[in-house]
Amino acid sequence: MADMCARRLRKEYAGLAKNPLEHIDAVPLESNIREWHYVVRGAAGTPYEGGFYHGKLEFPKDYPLKPPSIRLLTPSGRFKEDRRLCFSFSDFHPESWNPMWSVSTILVGFQSFMLESDPTLGSIETSSKQRRKLAAQSLEFNCRDKTFCSLFPQYAELYEERLRQSRKQGSASAPSGTSGNTSSGGRGGTAETYARRSGKQEPSMTMVFVSVGVSISLLAIILHLVG
Repeated sequence: MADMCARRLRKEYAGLAKNPLEHIDAVPLESNIREWHYVVRGAAGTPYEGGFYHGKLEFPKDYPLKPPSIRLLTPSGRFKEDRRLCFSFSDFHPESWNPMWSVSTILVGFQSFMLESDPTLGSIETSSKQRRKLAAQSLEFNCRDKTFCSLFPQYAELYEERLRQSRKQGSASAPSGTSGNTSSGGRGGTAETYARRSGKQEPSMTMVFVSVGVSISLLAIILHLVG
């Protein structure tokens, strides 16, 4: 049975390499052909858009006579994390399993069910807003998992590239002259900036004119008295 299972899974893996699924990646562990990991990319126009949903399939030794277990490891707002999920094509329902079904059948079925609202054992109810938030955080979450980074290096590289772009944008938008030498003469900015930093305020022109006017009036009074 175990040999039949391994042969079947190797054949399916070769088939997926030649004809990959749309928006789905799936690979077995090198150390265990019966444990597969997958990534479903969120469909455009849905609350999962931009998300990367990592999960795993665990096949019994008598596959394809019996179905695998299905788990989703990435928080999605649709299913509980790292719980066996109940589908007609999972190990919860061996009576409905068809040995002609394959890894492709399972993952396409899972992808379709994820977009529906039907409840099942392992599903949860959350808002579309929460699901969009989790989709935006999914790649960062996945890249904390060494297995994910090892099996799907293309997504680990994508995350690193996004981090680099984010750092560049942060550097470009950071205010210049934090050392205080940004104005002419190297005096740490304009008079207004300097006054603001030192906690002082430059006198306004109105105050200057008022002061001069008062001084002239006082001088006229003194001259009148002397005269």
